[in-house]
Amino acid sequence: MKIKHITKKLGSRFCSVLLIAALLLGNLSVFADGEKREVAMSYTAKAAYLIEQDTGTVLFEQNSTQELAPASLTKLMDLILIYEAFDEGVLTPGQKLTCSSYAKTMGGSEIWLKEGEQMTVEDLLKALIVASANDAAVVFAEAIAVTEEAFVEKMNQKAQELGLVNTHFVNCTGFDEEGHYTCAQDVATMARELMTKHGEEITKYSTIWMDSLRNGETELVNTNRLVRFYDGTTGLKTGTTDAAGHCLCATATRNGMSLISVIMGCQSSDARFEESKQLLDYGFSSFMIYEGELTEGALDPIKVVRGEKTEVVPQAQTMPKAVIRKEEAEQMQVSVERPEQVEAPLEQGQQIGSVVLLKNGQEVSREPLTATEVVGELTFGKSLRLLCRSLVTMQ
Repeated sequence: MKIKHITKKLGSRFCSVLLIAALLLGNLSVFADGEKREVAMSYTAKAAYLIEQDTGTVLFEQNSTQELAPASLTKLMDLILIYEAFDEGVLTPGQKLTCSSYAKTMGGSEIWLKEGEQMTVEDLLKALIVASANDAAVVFAEAIAVTEEAFVEKMNQKAQELGLVNTHFVNCTGFDEEGHYTCAQDVATMARELMTKHGEEITKYSTIWMDSLRNGETELVNTNRLVRFYDGTTGLKTGTTDAAGHCLCATATRNGMSLISVIMGCQSSDARFEESKQLLDYGFSSFMIYEGELTEGALDPIKVVRGEKTEVVPQAQTMPKAVIRKEEAEQMQVSVERPEQVEAPLEQGQQIGSVVLLKNGQEVSREPLTATEVVGELTFGKSLRLLCRSLVTMQ
């Protein structure tokens, strides 16, 4: 993939002009529905990546697997482990954690914790998500794994579990260190893990613009300006260091579609926000989630052979869906695969057919048709009892 890099530092207004020009003149490969497409777009960032959150469909990529310094995008993995600790009962929102002598020395983005100071998990989480507080990150690391080093081992173990092949952590804060790197694709994977499993809890904090701690003594301002200035923003994480440049993983939802964008290695803070907006605008303006409708008769009863009941009603708990370009909607069709009859016994929820979403006759997604109830097998003994009952009824 040929990518045009602009290394000159840009002001936000001049950057916007160049981006609009790139939309008219540039040329980059993008993958949608597994097909290679060309889209006119170029970025000053070292890497750019855009996916639809629910399906993981890749809508745009530029240098998406290049290993880069992540800065505080590192804290996405912190959050994954923190929310796992919630699930396991290791942490609770009202629990108080104590700042160690090591945690207070972090510097950078911080809430100026003092050694021995206690703060609730909820407030520390707010500080971590809203203000990217390094001291809060280390307090969490030590609460979960005793030391930052042990916590980093957990981070790398989780990276392997998530299939992050271009990621390795050395610390939990994102400070520049040799061997500490990730890539735009892996950042999006971490963000998707967070938003699909803990989106409601995350957005409780990630959509805050301004707040405070310590009874108003410590003000918090969200490092992600899109929270205030971009419609539909739900999060998620900024990052800035000398090696990483200016980075942003942004999440947003409009009209029922959620996107995750990653911009890494911009020369200015203004550029990362402008280019993230351009990337999200492209996704929302060009793509949609297509969810098909059932054809007539799709949920008519299906005959049951050798069953205690002669038929069973199918159901489609989830309809197949796909992310498509808006102009492709007319190319989509829904096909229902259902047998003429099924054989007992049947369990409730057992698959007895499929609903298939097609694009120009090619399958892109499918979901099961399932039985709405249990249908037992009609054995000889059961048949005899039913016959006797019917004879008694007739008398």
